[in-house]
Order: sequence, then structure tokens, then C-alpha cells
Amino acid sequence: MFVQTTTSARKNGKTYVSYLVRESFRTPKGPRSRTVCNITDLPAATRDLIGASLKGQDFLPASQVQLHEALDYGGLAVLNDAWSRFQLDGLFAGLGSPRQRGLLKAIIYSRLLFPCAKLSLTQQAQGTWLARACGLTPQESFNEDDLYTAMDQINGHWVSLEKQLYERAFPQAVRLVLYDLTSVYFEGHGPEHLAQYGHSRDHRADRRQIILAVATDTEGLPLHVSVLRGNRNDTQTLQGLLHTLRRRFGIKTATFVFDGGMSSEINLEAMTAAGLGYVTRLSALTLQSLVAELALEKQFEFGDRQQLMEITDQGKRYVIAGGPWRQQRDRERRQSRVDKAEAELKRLAAVKRKGVDVQKLASQVGRALQRLKAHKYFTYQVDVQGHLQWERKVELIAREAQQDGWYLLHTNEPAERCTGAQVLGHYKGLLDVEEAFCQLKSYLEVRPVHHRRPDRVINHVRLCFLAYWLSARLGGEWRAKGETEEVPRVLRNLQTIRLGRLRMGEDVHRTVMTEVPKNLNEQIQKLGLAALFAAPPNP
Repeated sequence: MFVQTTTSARKNGKTYVSYLVRESFRTPKGPRSRTVCNITDLPAATRDLIGASLKGQDFLPASQVQLHEALDYGGLAVLNDAWSRFQLDGLFAGLGSPRQRGLLKAIIYSRLLFPCAKLSLTQQAQGTWLARACGLTPQESFNEDDLYTAMDQINGHWVSLEKQLYERAFPQAVRLVLYDLTSVYFEGHGPEHLAQYGHSRDHRADRRQIILAVATDTEGLPLHVSVLRGNRNDTQTLQGLLHTLRRRFGIKTATFVFDGGMSSEINLEAMTAAGLGYVTRLSALTLQSLVAELALEKQFEFGDRQQLMEITDQGKRYVIAGGPWRQQRDRERRQSRVDKAEAELKRLAAVKRKGVDVQKLASQVGRALQRLKAHKYFTYQVDVQGHLQWERKVELIAREAQQDGWYLLHTNEPAERCTGAQVLGHYKGLLDVEEAFCQLKSYLEVRPVHHRRPDRVINHVRLCFLAYWLSARLGGEWRAKGETEEVPRVLRNLQTIRLGRLRMGEDVHRTVMTEVPKNLNEQIQKLGLAALFAAPPNP
């Protein structure tokens, strides 16, 4: 089949050409051709196709047009944009080779998108844009040994990296610092001297652990992370942190907020002597003692759960705070412990024993009550016949019920500089940081740790800290736009936007991006990310 020009004519200054579609064939007398139709008799779509062909354009059957590669892209595009805006390439400028810097970037991205062990990164990265996002070749292997070597490049540079992060995130000096601890357990023994048995906040007392000490601002943006021995006492961590923050970041005057485990008398006196403010929570036992010393009219005032109550005792300032929902929680928690303990006591009393060891049975009862955290609510005794008898401490339970929902805060800040409501607000900020710790450990999968060398354990935590920093910066921007969903979850949802390349016949022509899912359109617009998905990135 071919198109033949037959006639041409000029009319009104324009040239008009007639075309015939002709068919060629061979006969015994030689090649011949015949007219099939005039091109004007063909459908408009066919005429357009013929016209485009005459202009030199190539066409293939639809069956020969395929999508070559389909890589998860959307979340990585957002991370790459944030990485560029926060100027994090300059952060790693002096570390190792370009490939090693790309591998470090890939580890940080993977913490947010598909947390996994280094050994599994090769598999998890398959089908994603991770290698290209990090400036690596599409054939990058993410070899485990290469990842470890890249991690080793952080050694000796962390102080500088942390200072740069602080300067970029906090151009003005931080005035309020929230400080908390958490524990991370090991599978196996862990590195000697660092991995120790201690109080496990993961409820894994059977595992060796390390302690992470993290300081953040009021929005949860981290300033500093320290990796401590797993058996380190909470009260022994605070002064080291203060020294580090003052020397490394130049923080001279600030208010520190921390929980009761770190509020030893020595720590509080040291902070006051250094001119630093603090807000901390004290124990329920201290609250009970303080309330017992109140005058009668103050005790009646204590029953008004709609007000904060400020007390100055022996020159020390206290704020008693709480609320109805905490009251309900405390009541239900105590009732649950008492009920479980009483059921266990009944079970122990009903056990038939051939011979009775009174001391052994009493010890067994005591251990059971301790395990159920109900020891203080009961008195019990075992008589010589081995009969177990018990009763509730009714007066103690009633006194405790009067204080349900309340907790005691202590501060050295004067009232003219920090009101009772502000003291409470500072402490509530710490509760938000505890939620951020859950993000650090759950979303970023810092636990469990499989590394054996101390420096690699520490560098693993530091890379998780960098991912946490990046997530917190994005989270701060997105919260200002009304977004409440966690950053890692948003990023993982955006990964459903994919990149591919069109293969036409034997040639790969151009990069294309899949259509943005309808359920993500509104969120992308709200977060100001639409420009990232307006067109595919340059190859």
C-alpha cells in the first residue's frame, strides 16, 4: 500500500493536492498497481495517520508499546525534595566516596519507607527508585559489607554533623529542651560493655540493651542523641547531657523538661547552680506526703479538679495538675490490679497441699502480688495450718482514690517568668515527645539491633536519628498545613505513584509517570507537593 499524488491545483492562493491510496502487486508480466480509493474517502482518523506518516513520524502496533520498569517513586520524590531543601548533601560532603554517601542516604530513606536489616535492603529496594534517588546506578547491589563500610565513615564526624543539624534547624537559640530516655534491646549478646541488662522500657528484661537519651525542642525536632550502657541509672544521665548541650550547641540559658526518673536532688541542685531552669514530675508518694501536709482548706481545694494548684513548700515551687480522664484511668488501673490480685489470692488459697511450708507459701503470695503491682493494696497471712487469709487496705485505697488523676510537677522557674499553666504546658510537651519516641522505635525500626561492633551500633542509632530528624522537619511543615497523619505513613502511601519507561518495539523512548491515585490528590494539594508530580524527573 502506498499513497500517490495525482493532481494539484491552486485556488485562492493555496495549493491543493489530491492523493490516491494504491496497492502494488506482481503479475507474470511484471509489477503492477491499482487504485484502492481516494484518500478523501477514508475515515478522518485514518487520514490523520497517513498525514503524520507522510511527515516522517513512525507508528507501531499497540501490542509493541510496553511499559519498561515500574518503580515505586512518590515517597522518594518527597524525601529527595526535602533533602535538597534542608541542604543535607552538604552535611555529608566530607564523608567517604560519592557512592558511600549515596549508600548512607539510602539507609536513611529506607528507615522511613521500608525499615529492614542491612542484609534485606537489596530485596526491599527492588522495584523502587531508591538507587536513582540517592545518585547510585540502577544496578546498585546494596551489598551488606559496603553498607557497613559506608556507616563507618561517620566515625569521628558525628559532633560536626550534629552541630550542623542544630544550626540549620534552630537559627535562634533553643529556650526549652525536652529530655527523655528509652531502651533498645539486642538479639543476642550485643557489643561488650555497651549491651547490658537493665530496666527495659520494651518489657524485654530477658535481653541485653542500650539506653538512648534524646533531647528535642517542643515540636519533637531532635537536637541530640546519646547511646548509653544498658544498665545506666536514669539519674546519672542528665548532667552529661547538660554538659554536651552547653559545649556543643552553646546553650547557656534554657528550661529543661524531664521525667521523675532523672530528678534526683543532686541533679536539680546542679541545674539551679548552673542557672538553668527545669520542670520535672515527682513521684505519687511525694504527692501524697505533700498533700498530707496541706492545711485543711487547701485539702478541700485539692478536690476541685478543674483548677491547677500551686504550692510553695520550704522555698520550693510545686504545681499539682490533672484532669477527669486521668482520674478515670487511675481508678480503672487500680481496680484492675486489685481484681487480678484477689483472683490470684483465691487461686493460691484453693490449692490443696500435702505438706505446708508457711514461709514458702507467704513468699509465693508476696511475689504474686508484686508481679501484679498490687502488693500495697493487701495485708495477708498464712496460719500454721497453711490457710491463706487476706484483706484489702481500705483506708489506703480510699486515700489514693482522692488523688486519682493528679500528678505533681516541680520547677525552679519563678512564677513571674513561668505561670502554673505554662509549667503544665511544658510537661505536656514532654508527653508528646514520648509519642515521638514510639515513632523512633516503631516507624523507624531502630529495634531490635543486630550489630555487634560498638561503633556500628552507635552509627546505626545515629542514622535512625537522621531519619527521625528528616521526618520531624517534614512533620512540622505538614502540621502547619493541617496534616495529622504520620510522615512515614504518608510517604509510604505516596510510593504507589510509580515511574516507568515506554518501550516501543526494540527502543526505550521516554520516562512516564503513572496517574496520581484519586485518594491522594487532595492530600498532595494540601501539602504543596503537586509540583513534584506534575512531570516525571529528568532521566
